[in-house]
Amino acid sequence: MEFKRFGRTGLKVSVACLGCGGSSALGRFVGKSEEYSINLVKKALDLGVNFFDTANVYGTEKIVGKAIKNMNRDQIVISTKHQIATKDMKYSYKDIINGMENSLKELNTDYIDIFHLHGVAPQDFDHAITIVPQLLKEKEKGKFRFLGITESAPIDPKQLTISKGINSNYFDVIMLAFSIMNQNAKKEILPKTISKNIATMSMFVVRSLFSVKGRLQQDIFRLVKDKQLPEWFLDKKEPLEYVLKDSGAKNIIDACYRYVRHQQGIDTVLFGTGNVDHLKKNIESILAPELSKESVSKINLYFSHLKGVGLDFPERK
Repeated sequence: MEFKRFGRTGLKVSVACLGCGGSSALGRFVGKSEEYSINLVKKALDLGVNFFDTANVYGTEKIVGKAIKNMNRDQIVISTKHQIATKDMKYSYKDIINGMENSLKELNTDYIDIFHLHGVAPQDFDHAITIVPQLLKEKEKGKFRFLGITESAPIDPKQLTISKGINSNYFDVIMLAFSIMNQNAKKEILPKTISKNIATMSMFVVRSLFSVKGRLQQDIFRLVKDKQLPEWFLDKKEPLEYVLKDSGAKNIIDACYRYVRHQQGIDTVLFGTGNVDHLKKNIESILAPELSKESVSKINLYFSHLKGVGLDFPERK
């Protein structure tokens, strides 16, 4: 495993971060037992992963807590989250602090390394900021070490929330969407995080766009129709065949992880799975060398202008 200094937090994190939500939630959403999910986390630990991202709404905090029960706590980095608002309500600072207390209980830990305001929509950002002073009081009590913020990518393709979060100087960590076909952050966000030494967690690296059969072809067709991609993309049996030719990648999923992993300004790559074999393959991809320079140039040429591609919420059975 490779490790990085995590921005100004000073934490040492694995470049591969196991995401405990998504379409699988460690297998919880696809019918796997709690024991299976716990063993999945333990397998990630065996493979060198020390960074785990969960949230109160995922239902996996207790699983992570049980998996790390006998580990040295200072060797594990835990990120968890609480929503600021839903469609029907806004959470008060008391609601969020109560949620934090419950997360500590579920994780069976004395402190959370990174506590995020979760999926903050642009219209809720001002409300989120009003809660920060109260959260910082909880930080002083030792309940968490660093404050983070995550965007709601499907409803914020321009990444307005993350941009505001960076400018506020409250947040030590941000979680943002970034992929081969969603590179907006490269110009708008990452130069700022690098300058301010803010740690980054990249999500939506694969998701449905690249993992659901036929989905990529559908999006390629739409993008060609909208004149955002050249028509020859429709002539290929596999839509990214030409772009990834001689890239060094084993397949499109492998290419997705490798491209993001080696992007300047990306500290750690989130990956989710409910399958042990996929766990191993995903980690291998994240640890693999950068794609060929020629292939990276083609990816940037054809996809760097795209916005909002592949940012749908995870599909769950």
